Amino acid sequence: MTTNISRRGFLKSAAAATTVLYVGANANGAAAASGRADAMLNPFVKIDSDGNVVAIIKHFEKGQGPATGLSTLIAEELGVTMEQIGFEFAPSNPELYNNLFFGPFQGTGGSTAMANSWMQYRTAGANAREMLIKAAADAWGADASSLDIQDGMVVGSGRSAPLGEFVSAAASFAPSENPRLRDPSEWKIIGNEKTRRLDSPVKVNGRAKFAMDVQLPNQMVVMIKRTPQRGGLVVSVDDSAAKEVKGFIMAMPLPTKHGVAVYAENTWAAMQARNAVEVEWDMSGAEARSSAQIRDEVLAALDAAPVYNVNEADRASVSTAVDGAATVVEKTFYFPLLAHTPMEPLNCTVEQTAEGDIVLHDGAQMPTGPHMAYQQIFELPPEKIHIKTMLAGGSFGRRATPDADYQVEAGLAFAMTDRSRPVKLVWDREDDVRGGYYRPATGHKVRVGLDAEGNIIGWEHQVAGQSIMKGTAFEAMAVRDGIDHSTVEGLADNPYTIPNMAVGLTDIEKATSVLWWRSVGHTHTAYVMEVMMDMAARAAGRDPVEFRLAYLEGGGKDAERKAGVLKLVAEKANWGQPAAGNVQGIAVHKSFGSYVAEVVEISGNPDDGVQIEKITAAVDCGIAVNPDIVRAQTEGAIGYGIGHAMRERITLDGGAVEQFNFPDYEVLRISDIKSIETHIVASAEAPTGIGEPGTPPAAPALANAIAQLDLRIAELPMAENGVSFA
Repeated sequence: MTTNISRRGFLKSAAAATTVLYVGANANGAAAASGRADAMLNPFVKIDSDGNVVAIIKHFEKGQGPATGLSTLIAEELGVTMEQIGFEFAPSNPELYNNLFFGPFQGTGGSTAMANSWMQYRTAGANAREMLIKAAADAWGADASSLDIQDGMVVGSGRSAPLGEFVSAAASFAPSENPRLRDPSEWKIIGNEKTRRLDSPVKVNGRAKFAMDVQLPNQMVVMIKRTPQRGGLVVSVDDSAAKEVKGFIMAMPLPTKHGVAVYAENTWAAMQARNAVEVEWDMSGAEARSSAQIRDEVLAALDAAPVYNVNEADRASVSTAVDGAATVVEKTFYFPLLAHTPMEPLNCTVEQTAEGDIVLHDGAQMPTGPHMAYQQIFELPPEKIHIKTMLAGGSFGRRATPDADYQVEAGLAFAMTDRSRPVKLVWDREDDVRGGYYRPATGHKVRVGLDAEGNIIGWEHQVAGQSIMKGTAFEAMAVRDGIDHSTVEGLADNPYTIPNMAVGLTDIEKATSVLWWRSVGHTHTAYVMEVMMDMAARAAGRDPVEFRLAYLEGGGKDAERKAGVLKLVAEKANWGQPAAGNVQGIAVHKSFGSYVAEVVEISGNPDDGVQIEKITAAVDCGIAVNPDIVRAQTEGAIGYGIGHAMRERITLDGGAVEQFNFPDYEVLRISDIKSIETHIVASAEAPTGIGEPGTPPAAPALANAIAQLDLRIAELPMAENGVSFA
């Protein structure tokens, strides 16, 4: 996966943006500056005559930091401070703002924001710098090579002036074929420990506008009465009781029959009216299984031969090797459905302009999806659909679905009206927990054979689970030879040099709707890999760190970097020397191009209560553009991974979700982890993901610590399988 974009490709997109986004254009088609001397010097940089610099951010901000990170790249290359740059979100335009890893698709996910934009945004800043310098050189009669931009001032040849003075003239220059990127020795902002987030002040003072904050004149609020079992269809609607609710407007079935849209003047009225609406459902095609039935299906699939061989190892010979081993370590694991539960429930607002254009206000994680859907719903060309991306209060994957589910709900609800009033769709927490998409239920069955010296001689690994990608628009891209890689990522492609490793996969029928969840398949594959490595090390009578390092020797740079974080975390956590009465567990995993190792130190015991005293993490994500964000994301990812392992699960009874809100879907509490300490590996490698990689090692590190108390957890959540927490 490359993190670069060709210079020529960048220049083509820059030229396109220049022509389109300038206010005026010359008769010959060349770009011209506007009367206000504002300039889009390329698709990612906008500067006005006052020298105000705006970074155009193609990845939405849900708390993970791209608004700051991508602005940092432009500020560094352009030569302005973080106080001199602002940001705004890019419009929906996959030709200019596509995710370079997703193809012709604009979207945020897979911890790709920094990795796919690293060279793109640096090049944008460097091009803007060179264009401004050329304009200054012409104005001053100076050699352009003697000039630079520092702290927002063009300086050199004994002169200085604000860069805003040269914006209009700079717009007449074509972007350079090869803009000079600043050498790392020149960096002032990239990697600076003191650089702070651009979005924090407005979030603290209340000026930040999240999607839920959208309040358009004369808008209606719509909430959806959903089927209690996924797949139920509306037969009839009785809104007579809802008419008694002050503020109720109307209730109509969605054209898909998947729910009833209940309209009201405000959110509270919509909630009350929705509760009052009576719906008759056709459940003939609805999900009817219980969680126990789904679990049984998964485990039964693990006992049968796999449908797909994930790697090229011969399963029969691997099985024979394990059968003949001096010691066999084996375990069967099960992982339940999980909800995403971001702090801001799903919502968006749709309106129609006087010109008949449709505008969607949304914390849009993948704008291309709803953009395409709205072309069909409203029968309009793409240029008549506009998406205004807002801040989002979390996502963890939930705001990006293959079918643009909640945006389609809002679009259909708006299309059913006369379109004279904007429609704001609001989900509540119960909708989120009961009517959403879930991390798939998955099982693993593993047998590891050790010889008399404790060396691995065979690893037989089988996975059964619900495919996220199959049956979606992403199947052609993500499924190869029948294998949905998102189910098995982190297994056959792990950096360990394990001999005779065979990985098999069987898909089972999906329960309700499944979706990527923070770190996707790595959420369960890392748990199984690291628990099994720990079990094998203990069976061999070897230290778990030393045992892992032995299987990273000779594996090239990939293994070296994984070994690097393992050694660093062991050193920083005082591995093997916990505080009196405490025990430790360790895990290490590579995901989204980054390497994270974690040590969890706990006190107490499973019967009376386990307390997490400290978690130490070591992270190698390449160049840490914003170290403060890297640490914050690692801490949040650890908390997310620990929380799901401790208490979280979604269960079904006759196809209906039993949980409804945080009282019975218990997320992490602030008292659950006393301390987290993160160490960043110094690196010259290109940046890789950081939003998700801290999640996969967290749960297995906790499990491996609890195992030192003679309880090996193979089924989650832990609170339902023998562990109480203080």
